Amino acid sequence: MINRRQFVKNLTVASATAYFAQPLSLLASNEKEVHISCQQYPWTTFMQREGKDWNANLTESIKMVAKSGIKGFEPSYEKEEQVKSMRELLKEYEFESKSIYVNSILHDLTAYEASIKEAVKIAKEAKKHGAEIVVTNPTPIRWGGTEDKNDDQLKVQAHALNELGSQIRKAGMTLAYHNHDAEMRRGAREFHHMMLGTDPKNVKLCLDAHWIYRGSGNSQIALFDIIKLYGDRIVELHLRQSDNGIWTEAFGQGDIDYERIAFTLLEKKIKPHLVLEQAVEEGTPNTLNMVVAHQKSLEYAKAVFKDFA
Repeated sequence: MINRRQFVKNLTVASATAYFAQPLSLLASNEKEVHISCQQYPWTTFMQREGKDWNANLTESIKMVAKSGIKGFEPSYEKEEQVKSMRELLKEYEFESKSIYVNSILHDLTAYEASIKEAVKIAKEAKKHGAEIVVTNPTPIRWGGTEDKNDDQLKVQAHALNELGSQIRKAGMTLAYHNHDAEMRRGAREFHHMMLGTDPKNVKLCLDAHWIYRGSGNSQIALFDIIKLYGDRIVELHLRQSDNGIWTEAFGQGDIDYERIAFTLLEKKIKPHLVLEQAVEEGTPNTLNMVVAHQKSLEYAKAVFKDFA
């Protein structure tokens, strides 16, 4: 294992290559190329910026993803029927779909059983075309709201999350808990209870580095503490970067030290599924179209995580 100084030195050269050279030259020394997927969400934000709707024409939307050269795709599903309609498109454009993203309502005693049932149906259908990881983000009380779940709701949610994970595991798949910034409020009580209140065999972690960073008041200390505490449960890593707190158009150097994240995970012998989620928001520069932005993101991610192949 090389030390971190040499790791970063090597990466500096690779990073420059990622941005300015042809893709094949970047990977010439690698026997095996690291697999990088991308999430559906960032494409919807780029399309919204251009006045387009992801769902208006799924064929055209998936075709745009294919143009970027990305070979893996993590779709977001709400209903089992969506999995069936997406399957042929993923097959046609030769996407590997190792993971899927499913929202769930788990804090509500009257709703969590139905939510678990639907999530399991979605997972089993997605498994038919290769899905192995089910990422879920238990919904907040209200999207965009500031109301926090109380202790009773957190207990219900942890119980339900564990039950969902148990059923997903019995189906031969892995459940990965995902959070946004809201779960990091109030001492990150919701995030920590979902980790500590569930069985590690049933509930793994999808580490969304930037949501943890932002939710902790733009703190890398908090982010790396999370990796230290729960690193052995990380099965997926979402990749997003910002510059002075605002999401960048392409994944690259910025506020979060992804080189250190890569080095830290390799030290722990952890190689999670890597998923680009470089979305745009208010204040993000508008200089690249969505395909070029993802091409740049892909090449930088390959450079940083080249030893994860």
